[in-house]
Amino acid sequence: MKTRALACLLPVALAAGVLAAPGAPTSAESLRSPSARSRIAVGPQYDTTHVYVEPGKLAAFTASWKATFGGTSTGVSIVDVTPTPSRTKSQLILSPVGTLSVFGFLTPIPYPFGAERTGWLLQDFNAGIRRARDAGAHLLVAPFPDPIGRDAVIQFPGGINTQLYWHTTAPSYRPLATVPENRVYIPADAVGDFLRSYLTFTGGTVVSDNGSADAGAIGLPGRTYRRISISAPFGRTVVMVTDGHLPYPFGREVTGYRVADLAAVLSRARAAGATVLWGPRRTAGRGSAVVEFPGGYIAEIHDGQPGDS
Repeated sequence: MKTRALACLLPVALAAGVLAAPGAPTSAESLRSPSARSRIAVGPQYDTTHVYVEPGKLAAFTASWKATFGGTSTGVSIVDVTPTPSRTKSQLILSPVGTLSVFGFLTPIPYPFGAERTGWLLQDFNAGIRRARDAGAHLLVAPFPDPIGRDAVIQFPGGINTQLYWHTTAPSYRPLATVPENRVYIPADAVGDFLRSYLTFTGGTVVSDNGSADAGAIGLPGRTYRRISISAPFGRTVVMVTDGHLPYPFGREVTGYRVADLAAVLSRARAAGATVLWGPRRTAGRGSAVVEFPGGYIAEIHDGQPGDS
């Protein structure tokens, strides 16, 4: 996105009932095309969650996030980040648990911006666009220029929107302490097409496919659902296959962040003005909570090891 491109020019102060019928475990090798094996990702520290905050709440969100997780942020710029006219305050946050592009729009947000979950930096932009189309993703927003690169938005089967971007001069960020999870909720009718497309594009691998995961982890104790964990050069993804009968706030959180001490992080979050909407709850060796930060951004926060389900 233009914001990311522009932000990199700014000084940096430096993831009992069955909800969906379980399918056979999905093998990335069986779904990926040979052309998908070449790496187009740069690294998960360059792949940002897009955070659209309520008007006037950008500073409060940034302060709360940094007080909770640590990290640094760029200065705030006012820019046009869409291919049609708009204006937004923009800030990049570099935290140990994930990188965020934060937008506080001053004008109405042009469609379909605001519905994209993440932005992924590509080594080769044109190759990435071809890969997306070959993988069965739709080009939702055609490529458009920004001052130091190019951008586009793609949509995977199941309605999952992702922004792709490229810089003329590559940025340099420190590796993350923990790689966040892209949290994807998919209906059973779409999961096969989604996995074929997503794994082909990302070059990812299915780490686990649990057809009877404890649905207490998504607010439905006593039930089960299908949970698929994916590892890819773009980072981690957890796919929740459900019937869509989800209690609030599940499905609103697009990213999960792994921490060493969940209780301590939740205490800092509350002190920094965030609200714990659900949890903490421990399921399958993993503690989890869902938190809303000032400005309306909702995130899942968990402890445990990567790939825990």
